[in-house]
Amino acid sequence: MKYNNPIMTERADPWIYKHTDGYYYFTASVPGYQSIELRRAKTINELKDGELLTVWQAHDKGELSSLIWAPEIHYIRGKWYIYFSASNHENERNQRNHHRMFVLENSHENPMNDDWVEKGQVKTLFESFSLDATVFEHKGELYYVWAQQDPRIQGNSNLYLARMKNPWTLENKQILLSIPEYDWEKIGFEVNEAPAVIIRNNKVFITYSGSATDENYAIGLLWADADADLLNGFSWHKSKEPVFVSSEKNQQYGPGHNSFTVSEDGTTDLIVYHARPEKNKVGDPLDNPNRHARIQAFEWDENGFPVFGEPVAN
Repeated sequence: MKYNNPIMTERADPWIYKHTDGYYYFTASVPGYQSIELRRAKTINELKDGELLTVWQAHDKGELSSLIWAPEIHYIRGKWYIYFSASNHENERNQRNHHRMFVLENSHENPMNDDWVEKGQVKTLFESFSLDATVFEHKGELYYVWAQQDPRIQGNSNLYLARMKNPWTLENKQILLSIPEYDWEKIGFEVNEAPAVIIRNNKVFITYSGSATDENYAIGLLWADADADLLNGFSWHKSKEPVFVSSEKNQQYGPGHNSFTVSEDGTTDLIVYHARPEKNKVGDPLDNPNRHARIQAFEWDENGFPVFGEPVAN
């Protein structure tokens, strides 16, 4: 299948989920950061002009009122869930005012409606800037991976992992998975964020993004054996080098905040990500909406590890 890149313009943090009903569901950060939209279509190329609905709107004030970032839709044990982060203030950044993580639930078979119930904040073991949560099931257990700032650790955000009691509540053990430690993770900002999980070849792989969200943004890789105790930090390994970076040749910059899906025939793994068509020229790159949602196939090497290549040209 040949995909039309970008698959969606001005949609950062793209998430595509292929459901058993034959539909691809798409959500992403919407410029203005005041709503969550959901799209669906039977093919990836049709998502751009497919069914579209705003399923949730930011509150007028309070903790769910500003900077709605990086929604993800998941189908878990018979219900739909959307994980996202939100802030209570558009400008202030301090201990009290910054992003926290939240969940919406929908019991309908078809999630294309506005009947989403707010299940509240996902509480971790400490209160601080937190965002970019994803979930995955493995060996009958539900896990939550997210980015959070720890005031005791230098940098903007680290990655954490916990098992879940239910789709909106964590168990009381969490482990520190990764901190920004290599040079490529610390350009502009010291960041590990935007985890995404794919389980293949008897391994649990977690991709994540590092550095500021300009052309320096790139994707790194963590992995553990599928039979290992995932809540034991010694089970996890980390690549010293990024695995997906900007392409000068193809004029795609800052690839990151990815997700994974599969091709229409179910035979090919696909990486979904955003990138910019040019380097950020001035100001905060977060204020520049030119991050476009993209997709491409990738392969696996002889050791069972993903080989993403480089971002393809438009």
